[in-house]
Amino acid sequence: MSFDSFLSSLKSKASELKTEALKYKNKEFLNAAMAGSALIALADGSITSSEKQKMIRFIESNDALSIFTTTDVINAFQEFVSQLEFDKDIGEAKAYQAIGKMKSNTEAARLLVRMIISIASSDDVFDFAEKKIAIKIAKELGVDPAEFEL
Repeated sequence: MSFDSFLSSLKSKASELKTEALKYKNKEFLNAAMAGSALIALADGSITSSEKQKMIRFIESNDALSIFTTTDVINAFQEFVSQLEFDKDIGEAKAYQAIGKMKSNTEAARLLVRMIISIASSDDVFDFAEKKIAIKIAKELGVDPAEFEL
């Protein structure tokens, strides 16, 4: 093995480790984002394709989360949706627990609130049930709902 190929291999391995480390670091944010997405998408009783597409676009455009594959995102989202559909109370408890982990990170908390509002209004309707969930999520994150005109 030449020195150049050894160096190239070493750089490749370092890049893989960095990506894995970033995934670990941002896994809590991904879970919080997917928990909030599931709660807000189910608020009106059904999940529309526009809500799903908005969520995927948000994840793809967010630097911290773009390291996750679309499959990772969909799986995390589906896990929260399944829990909510199977047992609403337990599903909500798990979703708010995941969201609560972002409370100490003000920047992430505000980003989550903006994301869920964006998802809720992706079908051009931000109804009372969705607004109620958005307010509850904002309060869970320690963010003033009025800051987002809720």
